[in-house]
Amino acid sequence: MLITAIEEKRKGMSAVYIDGEYAMKLDTFTLAHEGIKIGCEIDDERLYELVKESNLSRAKEKALSLLGYRSRSRHELVEKIAQLYGTEAAEAAADRMVELGLVDDEQFARDFAEQLFTKKFFAQRRVEYELIQKGIDRDIIDIVVEELAPDPDEQIRYLLETKYRNKIGDMNARRKTANALASLGYSYYDINSVLSEYDDE
Repeated sequence: MLITAIEEKRKGMSAVYIDGEYAMKLDTFTLAHEGIKIGCEIDDERLYELVKESNLSRAKEKALSLLGYRSRSRHELVEKIAQLYGTEAAEAAADRMVELGLVDDEQFARDFAEQLFTKKFFAQRRVEYELIQKGIDRDIIDIVVEELAPDPDEQIRYLLETKYRNKIGDMNARRKTANALASLGYSYYDINSVLSEYDDE
């Protein structure tokens, strides 16, 4: 097979033509680094390796771009990149970000959990669920939650006196409030226990 044309496109990609026909888009840097030029002979094995290298290069670029917006867990990064460049390239790119210190699951979990506890007032159970969805290891979750989880009664009490202060006056409103608190991860036992403090009021 003969490389008959290479046309640079947007976003660091080049269209590669083989034997006069368009074949695929590959990373421009990878083509230059591997010495691929017009007139080069290439076989299927070499082409496969180029595709792998191209995907890895693009995956690393995508990883850096994603991390430029916000921190992410390793699992989250792999899932996002794999949709574009395949699991193998995504795993390798994520590992490289870990090596560079740009991805740290424990620090990510700590920051994310703190935000959920203090900004969204999620209960421990809900925070654990959210961290699991981010692919955080159970051992890390246990460490972070033990370190950061506030007292659930205090959290419920705070929400009742702020966000839900006008929504505990009758049984119907109280039921809706209890359900809303349950959706944040609080147990009905804890919710009803704190609500009972407002019975006289």
